[in-house]
Amino acid sequence: MSDHQSAIDPASQGIQSAEFWENRYQEGTARWDLGQAAPPFVSLLDAEDAPETGRIAVLGAGRGQDALLFAERGFEVVGFDFAPSAIADANQLAQARGLTAQFLQRDIFKLSPEFDAQFDYVLEHTCFCAIDPSQRDEYVQVVRRLLRPGGELIALFWAHDRLGGPPFGTSLKELRSRFEPTFTIAATEQPTNSIEGRRNEEYLMRLRVN
Repeated sequence: MSDHQSAIDPASQGIQSAEFWENRYQEGTARWDLGQAAPPFVSLLDAEDAPETGRIAVLGAGRGQDALLFAERGFEVVGFDFAPSAIADANQLAQARGLTAQFLQRDIFKLSPEFDAQFDYVLEHTCFCAIDPSQRDEYVQVVRRLLRPGGELIALFWAHDRLGGPPFGTSLKELRSRFEPTFTIAATEQPTNSIEGRRNEEYLMRLRVN
């Protein structure tokens, strides 16, 4: 398998529809939902060089655990997801925790021009690996359009090498190839506190718009 190819499971052909992802939530097979914020994001925000607060778009926000972590730390959060029930759950969770965050049911590939240049940050976690690999270059441009000049993508990429998907595999080599030269990769690290099942398969990256 090449760095830019993944074998696509025929059962995943509907991944470009909201119904596919809604069904995963209804069936209880949304295994990407950790029920908590990803530990590497907690570590990032606790670090001395944590990103300064600003307006952040969360792509594939799901039930909002990562988004609400950033809201707790003072970020202005807008989360986007295909699945209506995930958005409803995220809004309810924000309300229950007394947090100001907005969650919208949208196709991320149709956010432009409405949300162009409206964000200081974009947050990525299990969205890149969920989309059809043929859309990855388009994804890069989606992120670019959302960001203001000097904006930053904060990403926790799941870089496994297993066939099929979603989640579709990737590699550090592919990630660099896809995002450069649109972005400058400011930092890359392999977290030591990834969840079980993704240990040694994740990269936390900060990428700044060129």
